[in-house]
Amino acid sequence: MRQRPVRVRLAGVRTSWRTLDDGDFFCPDCGGDRRYRRRAGRRRFVLLGLPLLPRGAAGPIVECVGCRAHFAAEVLDQPTTTRLTAMLREAAHSVVLAVLAAGGTESRAVREAAVEAVRAAGFPACTQEELVTMVAALTSEEQGRIPLEIELHEALAPLAPHLAVSGRESLLLQGARVALADAAYCAAEREVLAAVGRALRIEADEVDRLLAEAGTVS
Repeated sequence: MRQRPVRVRLAGVRTSWRTLDDGDFFCPDCGGDRRYRRRAGRRRFVLLGLPLLPRGAAGPIVECVGCRAHFAAEVLDQPTTTRLTAMLREAAHSVVLAVLAAGGTESRAVREAAVEAVRAAGFPACTQEELVTMVAALTSEEQGRIPLEIELHEALAPLAPHLAVSGRESLLLQGARVALADAAYCAAEREVLAAVGRALRIEADEVDRLLAEAGTVS
């Protein structure tokens, strides 16, 4: 059988890469968490395998160690699956605590609903006593509603861009169900849930609709 002749590339541009740092990231091509290397390089014109003229800098780029695909540095803004799960847990916990701080912990039904929500979010060992203690600490330090809204914003705003509309609405409704466990919303609970909506980038009229619909569910 006749073999094809081997083509030798006489000239071209070659990039020499160096690794700046590494870590874990969510690889869009792999569809999961992977290791990455952030790399920068120098381009050189190569003739007969010999590097000659510099052709400028390359990168920095993010290279997936698994599939070797290259991405812009912005890919690191997407949290890993592990990190996103932790952010969701903390967000749900913060929403429940904020609702309890607004409406109080006297009602057994509210405490039970709060514990159920926090356990479902990823804290299976949570107890009513633990939540009551945390709410007491939170309200003793709080001066009005502004510090509480700031805390909600810090917990929820970084998460909002990475959630679909249904995911953001689900977090709001978790808080609504806790607030409604004993009766209709009180004014302070509505104020907190409105703050949750703002932090999650849910329009005010949509927040009102969702809260009204939650109140009609038996």
